[in-house]
Amino acid sequence: MAHLYISAPQKSSGKTTLSIGLCREFRNRGLVIQPFKKGPDYIDPLWLSQAAGRACFNLDYHTMGVEEIRAAFARELGTADIGLIEGNVGLFDSTDLRGSTSNAELAKRLGAPVVLVVNCHGLARGIAPLLQGYRAFDPELDLAGVILNKVGGGRHAENLVRVVEHYTDLPVLGLLRRDDEIGISERHLGLMPSNEAEHAESWIEGIRARIADQIDLDRLIEIAERAPRPTAPLDETRARASAGGLVRIGIARDAAFGFYYPDDLRALAEGGAELVPFSPLADAELPPVDALLLGGGFPEYRMAELEANRSMRQHVGDFIGDGGPAYAECGGLMYLCSGLSWNGERRAMVGALKAEVEMRARPQGRGYVRLRETPDFPWPRLETGPAEVAAHEFHHSAILEPDPDWSYAYEMLRGTGIDGRHDGLVQGNLLACYSHLRDVGGNRWTSRFLSHVRRCLDARGTGGSIGTSVGSRLVH
Repeated sequence: MAHLYISAPQKSSGKTTLSIGLCREFRNRGLVIQPFKKGPDYIDPLWLSQAAGRACFNLDYHTMGVEEIRAAFARELGTADIGLIEGNVGLFDSTDLRGSTSNAELAKRLGAPVVLVVNCHGLARGIAPLLQGYRAFDPELDLAGVILNKVGGGRHAENLVRVVEHYTDLPVLGLLRRDDEIGISERHLGLMPSNEAEHAESWIEGIRARIADQIDLDRLIEIAERAPRPTAPLDETRARASAGGLVRIGIARDAAFGFYYPDDLRALAEGGAELVPFSPLADAELPPVDALLLGGGFPEYRMAELEANRSMRQHVGDFIGDGGPAYAECGGLMYLCSGLSWNGERRAMVGALKAEVEMRARPQGRGYVRLRETPDFPWPRLETGPAEVAAHEFHHSAILEPDPDWSYAYEMLRGTGIDGRHDGLVQGNLLACYSHLRDVGGNRWTSRFLSHVRRCLDARGTGGSIGTSVGSRLVH
């Protein structure tokens, strides 16, 4: 159960590119590689999952307790040869003065040796005090080595290695030359998701080849193998008893929609859901389903194609208009609005929500949020009363002129949501919000959503799929 932690002094140092290449190269060597990502993120895990051929799991202090993080890490690593955790932001960065939620603290809790990726563009002898400072700042941290990234010519490389070896005891595990060809296109939310990138495999292979040529992979594996076994119990049970019969959940998955946490999807399946993928871009109609799940993504980049697929827009609108239960997050919310505007162009969307949504240059909501359920929350309520939920949001879109008569599922205790005070628009059996939920900690949203779906089916007096008999409401 070897594992290591990839971190950096600051963001945009190249740790994602390195992690992608390492996952693919380890896989090519016949190792079962299990990737993890610190914090709330969809895009990096999509790339890591594709590179590793195995779902990447998030480890997030905001939504998970320490013991839950350790248990999840041990559970997923238990069937792998080697684990790789990609950090977020900088190694010691944390909103807490003592760094209790930093990458360094997580690495110590997981017993993971840290490999530091340093962006060396414009850096020479100055790398010595940087590394000395990182080494001295937390002596308990297992800082195992350094990878020098964005290195210039041979003279630059030779000088950097000479400085590091003279002033520190950290081994140089590799030098990555500046190479624009292996860069992955960036978007306003970060790296372009692999589910949308047409050339994702060629990019990954290009990164892998350079990593294999410029990194000491054998030394990295030796470092990973010295990590202690995770101490959380590996026999933790995850099975959830289904509260009813099998339900079919239509899940939007294509180049426009793909932001789902793999452990959430697993929880839905364990709760009695059959996940039935459909494409709002390519499919003419919905499959027979009992409910819809429309996750986040980048619908604005495909809004012309989404508009052109009038048949699917009508089927989705009919399903929701006929009372079919649905849950939408962020990009899914945008798709359900009447129209989406960006760069001076407007495209018609589903129209299930009578609202216009507009893309803007700056983020409209960003970071961790806290929600409190209102009396209008549509899913089964907790016996303990209104729940407070830890979630996250990151959206450049805003709903124009929210209707003052709308009903909301959440009051915003922290964050922006739909109107700065609320999130979770409730309309019939639809719940649509900007906040992204995760089925961890005290927020087992998947079981509550499935209970809502079953309650809707019982109210209809049918065990069949709602999607088999949609109406004929027109979509403009």
